[in-house]
Amino acid sequence: MKQVVYRNLPMHELKNNFDNIQSRGYSVSLFTDWKNKNINEVWIKSRVEEDVTAAELELYGAKLATQNMHPVEDQSAENVTEQMGVPGPWYERMPHFKLGFTPSTGKELQSEYFVPIEHAYEAMMAMEKLHEKITPHLLISEIRTIHADDFWMSPCYRKTCVTLHTTWKQEIDTVMNLLPLVEEQLAPFNAIPHWAKLFTISPSVLQSRYEKLPAFKKLINQYDPNGKFRNEFLNRNIHGS
Repeated sequence: MKQVVYRNLPMHELKNNFDNIQSRGYSVSLFTDWKNKNINEVWIKSRVEEDVTAAELELYGAKLATQNMHPVEDQSAENVTEQMGVPGPWYERMPHFKLGFTPSTGKELQSEYFVPIEHAYEAMMAMEKLHEKITPHLLISEIRTIHADDFWMSPCYRKTCVTLHTTWKQEIDTVMNLLPLVEEQLAPFNAIPHWAKLFTISPSVLQSRYEKLPAFKKLINQYDPNGKFRNEFLNRNIHGS
């Protein structure tokens, strides 16, 4: 596989070209700090046999990077996987960061919300409205797509999604106060949070967004009636209100 990076994609280009940009590779990530309605970096990872041509120098106004880039532009690129279109094994291109090196920026907080892909641009622009409030407290946001699956409790159950992932500075009180604002902006799109990251959506709202939750609860009661494989967090979010 290989990966290339484009810098400074005007966010408005995503309104009509989101699908085209996302289909440019096997995996495509958009990184933004929500300043100036700009996508700071577009990372495109592709199979070498799928694309033997040289990378285009421009992508809807974004320029091909001429050096390896960290998702957070002012960070050293030492720990990122090789870019610049250099071929390599998939396990050295699919991750953003090299094995054995500090991933991302190290000390950080994370949140991530899944939205049906048909609402991708609208959801992004809804979050963009908060840029003055959120930008000072984040390191970077990553926007990517995930294919639909058939797992009952997956946020992508029978729907391809776009995810809005944010790496926050380690300011827990501030971040926990900002998350309800983000969730309010994404509420019209029935956003589902990543359960292993920070969120404040209430259990009742969370449960309403899982079509197969009633069937899942029946399985829980059948195979784990005493709650051996549950904890306070799961009890609250699966059974609470």
